Amino acid sequence: MNQDGDSSDQPTGQDPLLLLKTLQLLWTKKEMKKQLKEEIRRGFAGLEDPLAGLLDMLESSSDWKGKGHSLGYYISTELQLWIKEHPAVQQSGIKLKKLQARVLQILAQCPANLLDPLISIYQLHTADRNYLLEHVSHLYHEGRYKEAAMLSIKLKLQPDQDVEKMCTPLLLQDKTNLVEDYVGEYPELQSKLLQILDTWCEPGFNISNITRQYQGLSRYKPDKFNRKMLNKLVFRLLDRFNVDPALCPNVVNQRHLRTLNYLFYKRFVEKTMTQENWTDHVQSTVGENRWLQGHLIQLIISYCDLNAAARWAQRYNLPKEMLPYGVAEELQKLQIQERVEEAAKADNYEESKKKDYYQLPIPRANIHFLQTWEETLRCWEKVLQPGQVVGIDMEWKPSFGMVGKPRVSLLQIALKDEVFLLDLPRLLEQAEAEGEKEKLPCFIQMLYSDAAITKLGYGMSGDLNTLAATWSALKDADKQARGVVDLLKVDKQLQKSSIDWKRGGWKVNVLSPEQSSEDRGFRQPEKGLSLLVQHVLGKPLDKTEQLSNWEKRPLREEQILYAASDAYCLLEIYEKLCKDPASFGLSSDLTESLVGKPSIKPRAKKQLNKQEVPSPSGQQCQGSDKESPRPPAPISPKEFSVVCDNMLQGLGRYLRCLGVDVRMLENEDDHRKAAEIARQEGRVILTSGLPYQTLQSQVAEGRCFSVNCSEKAREQALQVLKHFNVQVSLADIFSRCQVCNCDKYLKVTRERMRQLVEGSRQAPGHGGAGCLARSEEKPSPGCDAAVPACDAAQPGSPRHGERLEGPEQHGASAALVGDTVLQVGAIPPGVLDKAELTDFYCCTRCGKVFWEGSHFGRVISQFQDVLVTAGDEQSIYELS
Repeated sequence: MNQDGDSSDQPTGQDPLLLLKTLQLLWTKKEMKKQLKEEIRRGFAGLEDPLAGLLDMLESSSDWKGKGHSLGYYISTELQLWIKEHPAVQQSGIKLKKLQARVLQILAQCPANLLDPLISIYQLHTADRNYLLEHVSHLYHEGRYKEAAMLSIKLKLQPDQDVEKMCTPLLLQDKTNLVEDYVGEYPELQSKLLQILDTWCEPGFNISNITRQYQGLSRYKPDKFNRKMLNKLVFRLLDRFNVDPALCPNVVNQRHLRTLNYLFYKRFVEKTMTQENWTDHVQSTVGENRWLQGHLIQLIISYCDLNAAARWAQRYNLPKEMLPYGVAEELQKLQIQERVEEAAKADNYEESKKKDYYQLPIPRANIHFLQTWEETLRCWEKVLQPGQVVGIDMEWKPSFGMVGKPRVSLLQIALKDEVFLLDLPRLLEQAEAEGEKEKLPCFIQMLYSDAAITKLGYGMSGDLNTLAATWSALKDADKQARGVVDLLKVDKQLQKSSIDWKRGGWKVNVLSPEQSSEDRGFRQPEKGLSLLVQHVLGKPLDKTEQLSNWEKRPLREEQILYAASDAYCLLEIYEKLCKDPASFGLSSDLTESLVGKPSIKPRAKKQLNKQEVPSPSGQQCQGSDKESPRPPAPISPKEFSVVCDNMLQGLGRYLRCLGVDVRMLENEDDHRKAAEIARQEGRVILTSGLPYQTLQSQVAEGRCFSVNCSEKAREQALQVLKHFNVQVSLADIFSRCQVCNCDKYLKVTRERMRQLVEGSRQAPGHGGAGCLARSEEKPSPGCDAAVPACDAAQPGSPRHGERLEGPEQHGASAALVGDTVLQVGAIPPGVLDKAELTDFYCCTRCGKVFWEGSHFGRVISQFQDVLVTAGDEQSIYELS
């Protein structure tokens, strides 16, 4: 016989068991694997029925039942390959069915690696499906759950089986990987399994009801079959199979409940979370889920009081039957109290609005809501008059981030004595019905292109872009616009700096902490047109109707008054600015400086993905559509003042080293404190991440800047300096105290400092930590450089320094203005003995002592990039 299995010279009918003995002998000799393979192929060629022969060998031996590569596995895989070369040996019909019945008995005992070759050899995928299911069911009832599941997976029987029945004992035996494989290819079974597991996690469900059915289960691991394990398994399966978590409400609710418990711990036990952050997270976690809302009330009762629980119950409109008795009673009191307060508020509502917000100076009868062409024609006759001054605004339904461009729903045109509100959808509908849909766009185009009519607006380019999206005929309206006075330009000029505002006598009305939000109602800081109206006319616009559904008809009375005010206020602003432009910091030729191309509103600018470059004073550098924005005028660090959010303290210290006026939030401060400081002191906010979205809306445009929090302080500082065009010179380095931000120093000679150090050691109560020194005059700002006692300082005398002198000195001690203690104890021994060190510089606010150290050049060299960026021509290495 040749090696490829040819049997022409070999008699048939060889005994399979004799072949097995030969193979077993060769199997024990690892070096004879090649001979073993040849003998297997020769042996199969000599068998009368190789398929039946393999079963005879497997049934008479047990070595293949263990894990790993057994002789039985080796023989089976070789037969599988040999059959592909000799397909004629394949069986069919009754003979194949008998072989399949025999192999099923073996499959129930064999390891996993034998399943695939045996299933392939005996064509079990073609066997009667009911017969296979019956065999698997027999294994299951014998308690051989793992074997039943593995065989089901290999034969793909899962769609015809009960997933709960098959998987439950496997879960009890902690065979979760096998469970995942069982449902892995069947999305419907995945969903069924997850729903079953979720019901087991339902509150009140007794897991022992499941385990009781499998009390005699071998390898049962009750410690691993609990609700915590089931929760983890469900979330792992949800993630692996990408199933909607809504399918498992009990598990999701339990996780949210754990989140709630954690939030209460952080807020009321650790006390490391602010009320605002805690409230946001609680609302996000609970959502509209009644079950979680009920648990929230219970937690509030435990950690707070009944009144707080009642307020949250009212917020979610919880039915009384869900509430504990005490909370329901408190809620009833709260509702009675609020009804009384609402009645009082209703009586004073109109009076309050007149007091707090801008009011239309024209009667209500002079506001015309136009829905017909007859009415619109009368409007045209009044508006299209040479020399006319009109205020124009538009309203559309907010998109809230949805896809698609908004369409203008209302066009407001204000004249001196009346306001016209054009119902654009209704007018467009009439025009299309009459076959004259270009009639209204034609009127709008005539209005904007007529240079003899002064059109007032606020960020007109954004409005015209939206108008063009409503009517394609107006796509070039912004290019053809003439006689436009865009008051957005005025807004930018008036926001130059908070100092300019104060000089002009304007104040921003911000709700102070001690004012009750219940008395006046919480008001966000004014911005945009509302802020301009406040600066020029004294009161802001009431913007509560801004995000109305402007497509819904009829419009409410509040919407009509809001829309009319938005357009009419432009006339009043323009009139006041024209009367006295100088008092607002504008040029005398106001019309010439403002009439021209429309500016873009901030919200439209975001849509166009364009960003203006603001200077730290708030001035915006405006670029045309064809040119990139011009950078702001260069300024020195002394002219640049910032407040750093608490995640940017490293940046704050670095900027302070460069001479920038920096205030920094403490770790426990709420981010919104930065906005309060910025408004009160005219500072730019430096922040990062999510707080930027909140803070930028609370200050004027360009007064809040976001830096990359993942970068080091040096890279962050370079970004800030470049953005605001801050030019740093050598004189600015260390010109501020790094500890307290003070820029006033006292110059002390070495001999005088020696006396103060010795005096501090002798003086009772000071412990050598510091001494008092007094100067008769206030220290002058502008020390050239200073660093803490532990660092180095820039050489050279300060431009303005003061020596300790005056009749109030007593011995070795004196006092600075305000009794500031000089921190002479921080001066290391030996420093006073250095002959090259002639002077010390003391911070007049905190008493920190500075001097030029030996490694000054190396420290200064750290700021080389800053000076280069700022355009300083002198190399700092010249000083080292």
